[in-house]
Formats: sequence, structure tokens, C-alpha cells
Amino acid sequence: MSRAALPRESVGYPFAVGESGCGVLSQLRVLCFGLRKESTWLRSIPWLGPIRTALLIARVQTPHRFRTKRQFWAYCGLALETRSSADYQIVNGQLQRRSKPVFIRGLNLNHNHELKNLFKSAATTASGSRGVLGSFYQNLLLKGMKPELARLTLARKIAAITLHIWKKGEPFDADYLKLHAA
Repeated sequence: MSRAALPRESVGYPFAVGESGCGVLSQLRVLCFGLRKESTWLRSIPWLGPIRTALLIARVQTPHRFRTKRQFWAYCGLALETRSSADYQIVNGQLQRRSKPVFIRGLNLNHNHELKNLFKSAATTASGSRGVLGSFYQNLLLKGMKPELARLTLARKIAAITLHIWKKGEPFDADYLKLHAA
């Protein structure tokens, strides 16, 4: 199998190209696509092809480890890290909560790096393409969101849809991209 014959999504994954690339891809097909029916559901998500799906199944193994999408985001490195200090003050001898905002310190550091790369690369690819995910990204930009935050939002949306589809056992539907309260 030549490099040109590999799927477009394999470009960022060194294990898929090279001398052992053909063997790895054939093993992925046998293990994930011959035996596991959930790979069919996951591959119905735009920009989650055979390699990303196989990597996702290998790393997560079961979606039932995560009760909510926020737990899955934290595992994938897409959750926000917040810090607060001096939350309370003494006023007139009474303890009162201060009304200062929580500090957002970025994304969480303890995560699975391969899954973060998987979802962020899928979001980056989808953001520059046509289709439902590309239009979702463009709508975020039209609302005034910064491009890097829009890509993160798209990556979180893809992760949430992936978890939902994997748990429910149903193919992708474009209605999953409707904005809900997060």
C-alpha cells in the first residue's frame, strides 16, 4: 500500500505510514472493523475515518466509563481547568462568599494525548471543509468567536457526538449539531 492509497486522516499518524504501515492498517481492519459493530456507527461521523475510529476504540474501549460528556472531555483533554482562591471573606463578623469570578487556566493537563490529538485534528480538518461540521464552525465564527476557540468548541462537539453515538448505538444525524446549553 502506497502513501497515496492511505486515507487522508493517516497523515498525522506515524504508525500508519512506513515499512510497517501496511501491517498496522490490516490489523486495524481485522480487529476493529471485522469484530466490532460500533466502528460502523463511529465511522458515520464526518472526519472520523477508519484510523481515527480504530484509535478511539483502542484507547477508550467502552463508552460506559463516562457518565457525562464532561467526564469524556476531561479524559480527552478538552475540559477547562479552573482555579479559585479566597472565596470567602469576613464581613461584620459573618463569613460571606465573595462575588469574584473563577479563573480559567486553560485545558486540563492530565489527559490522553492521543485522544486530544484525534479530536483536535478532526476539528481542524472539518473546520476547513464543506459539510455540516464546516457550517457549524462557520456559524461560530459569524457569532464573533475566535477561530481557536471555535475549533475547540467543534472538537468538544465531535467528542460529545462520538460519546452519544457510541453509547446509543445509532448512526450520525446532523441534528446532533444543534446548539444546546452546555
